[in-house]
Amino acid sequence: MYIYDKHDHQLIRERVDQFRDQTLRYREGKLTEEQFLPLRLQNGLYIQRQAPMLRIAVPYGMISSKQLRKLANICREYDKGYCHITTRQNIQLNWPSLDSVPDILSELSEVEMHAIQTSGNCIRNVTSDQFAGVAEDELIDPRPYCEMVRQWSTLHPEFAFLPRKFKIAISGAKSDRAATEFHDIGLQLKQNSAGNVGFKVIVGGGLGRTPVIGTAIRDFLPEEYLLSYLCAILRIYNQYGRRDNKYKARIKILVREMGVSSFTREVEDEWLRIKDDYSHLSREDVNHAKMFFSEPDYEKKFNDALVQEKLLLDAKHSPEFARWMKRSVSDHRISGYSAVTLSLKNTGVSPGDITDKQLEGIADLAERYSFGEVRTTHQQNIVLADVKKIDLFGLWAKLRLYNLKAANVGTVTDIICCPGGDFCSLANAKSIPVAEAIQRTFDDMDYVYDLGEIQLNISGCMNACAHHHVGHIGILGVDKKGEEFYQVTLGGSDGGQGRQARIGKVLGPSFSRQEIARVIETILSVYVELRLASEDFIDAVARLGINSFKERVYA
Repeated sequence: MYIYDKHDHQLIRERVDQFRDQTLRYREGKLTEEQFLPLRLQNGLYIQRQAPMLRIAVPYGMISSKQLRKLANICREYDKGYCHITTRQNIQLNWPSLDSVPDILSELSEVEMHAIQTSGNCIRNVTSDQFAGVAEDELIDPRPYCEMVRQWSTLHPEFAFLPRKFKIAISGAKSDRAATEFHDIGLQLKQNSAGNVGFKVIVGGGLGRTPVIGTAIRDFLPEEYLLSYLCAILRIYNQYGRRDNKYKARIKILVREMGVSSFTREVEDEWLRIKDDYSHLSREDVNHAKMFFSEPDYEKKFNDALVQEKLLLDAKHSPEFARWMKRSVSDHRISGYSAVTLSLKNTGVSPGDITDKQLEGIADLAERYSFGEVRTTHQQNIVLADVKKIDLFGLWAKLRLYNLKAANVGTVTDIICCPGGDFCSLANAKSIPVAEAIQRTFDDMDYVYDLGEIQLNISGCMNACAHHHVGHIGILGVDKKGEEFYQVTLGGSDGGQGRQARIGKVLGPSFSRQEIARVIETILSVYVELRLASEDFIDAVARLGINSFKERVYA
């Protein structure tokens, strides 16, 4: 992972000192609330229902054991002993005091972490595939390019106050696990017929109040022009994006109002104007970035037959291990290794929450089994990316010590969920109790496994922080005359697993919180009754149409 140089360290220290002074001046009444607002937002600080919330950047989801231990200590010293993993691979503290935030940022800087641009109308944290660098279907590792975009965009003076927040995702695999079609800019790495590396450039995707699937405006952009082309897009957005209405300020609205052809023409004209004067990415630049993501010291000689024999024997002796291995273990591009997903979706615990003890336990496990690094995921889980297959049983046995042995990854109980009305001041309804009610309803794991792959997403408001629009089943909290109700959508897809990106369709009128678990139970019983052999839920929804489920739910 990227290691800070002296310039990075200096920049972060100066930003910490600057925000400490700004916070002090605000406390002394020398800065108004209005003046302090953009300053705190660009340092990741929100004011929520019950306390401030601090969002910590985890660029492209990579985090070291040393950083995990620092986070554990911060959770103990400044919060309530836990933190939360977001769908954008960041980490949030829900209970810090305002006065403690400069101290938290100072401690984060000691381990090369920060909260810069995790909020505000700027270019946010760059996200990617949690299996980047190890996935079997990967064409090109996206992480070096993520890092170059991160460095370019951090504190970029021209793009510090955009019309609205701006999100970029980069994917380098056949299966798009970064949901690039639902970002302001999505970049898909590819090679042309000559073997040159470049990007398919997708613009204008997003969820929230107006869900939109992005549109490709360039099929192949050579890698050396990456930053100049991003600059051209941002300049057109900055110039024409609406600032009079925050609900119409995102680039997806601009693309729609201008039309794709007109928007593309504006971008291309701006790019042609600046590209020869703009700093290109040289081969030296790219290789320098790649150096930080070089291959770990993998063992090369395994007796694959003996390893497989041991795994089969372990699975035979422990059906629980066999279930965990099926749900949590993914193939690796290096023979003898696997990527392991640790579920943070235990019933009774807010999805994505992780305690200080778990952070320290994962740090130990990462050092023992995965070269001292982990990844946060869009599904609010943790990945150990480089585990030897021979060590899988030993790793699984240790997960019990930290309450991380849940074998529900990719199932209906692996729920993606925002903090909702329990924390967020924008939420219309609570999300966490709904997630727990659904998890308790589906407590028969044999039935859960029989249901197969199901992505269930719950958002507490139209801002769609849990990406409910692209869940196979989506749940949205809505307000009806001061009462909490929940709207259900079916058939959404984020474009992963080789599927076409889709926005889910609304099932019908909303439901009360007390009804929602029953509704999900009914939907899935219809699926079990009407599915074809080996047909996944999302495929069944596409084949049957929404009315087959609607008739039963509203009967």
